[in-house]
Amino acid sequence: MRGGEFLMGTDDPRGFPSDGEGPVRRVRVDPFFIGKCAVTNAEFEEFTRQTAYLTEAERFGWSFVFHLLVPPELQSQVDQAALIAPWWLKVDGAFWKSPEGPGSNVIDRPDHPVVHVTWNDAVAYCEWSGARLPTEAEWEFAARGGLEQRRFPWGDDLEPDGEHRCNVWQGDFPDRNTEADGYISTAPARSYRANGFGLFNTSGNVWEWCADWFSPGYDRSAPRDNPAGPSSGSARVMKGGSYLCHDSYCNRYRVGARSSNTPDSSTGNTGFRIARSA
Repeated sequence: MRGGEFLMGTDDPRGFPSDGEGPVRRVRVDPFFIGKCAVTNAEFEEFTRQTAYLTEAERFGWSFVFHLLVPPELQSQVDQAALIAPWWLKVDGAFWKSPEGPGSNVIDRPDHPVVHVTWNDAVAYCEWSGARLPTEAEWEFAARGGLEQRRFPWGDDLEPDGEHRCNVWQGDFPDRNTEADGYISTAPARSYRANGFGLFNTSGNVWEWCADWFSPGYDRSAPRDNPAGPSSGSARVMKGGSYLCHDSYCNRYRVGARSSNTPDSSTGNTGFRIARSA
């Protein structure tokens, strides 16, 4: 990635100003390398095989799984008091290799993005591979694919000419997904068309961790050259949205959108891609 200047953020009226999506500001990033897609199950398995690394979900003994993906026999065992939202179930034994809990596996999903990885897990993988997480500015620069201030990596229409360009929710969230785009959960990491820079799935599929601490107000006074977020915080930036994003609830699959979670948070719709300085 050659780097350069771009208009970061968005003032989209369909956005969430409380997330700190705006104001739109001109930002410059130095040249850098970034993965064409999110790290896959196969790649993460090689990391764990070589290092015997245990993810935080494995050490905690559980992770959050979307309710429609949890078998009925497991749903009856869930501690309802531990739910962060009605659609998230705290499933004992759920982790990257058993993403829907005991009895599930990723044998037929080696090319899907790894999920149930915390920010700390992602950093551990990056250190092993000689990489790092992208900054939010780098991620957004790359995700836009050279288009200026468009809502998605391909333009402003979610489904141009009726064509699905990303893996997000169709139907009535959170209880009915028509799977019109082909997937109820993750899609292969290289699904759909690549953007103008050759990156896949920078809208939808899985949330992707960035290096930055999250602040909804920091960007109003942040440096314009290679911004890297505030020096401290309680949550890390996530970009891109996921297969659970829906226009009626969370349209954060827009490239200018953002969200956050604590560095030790693990869910079935969060992954990451790697970056390196040029």
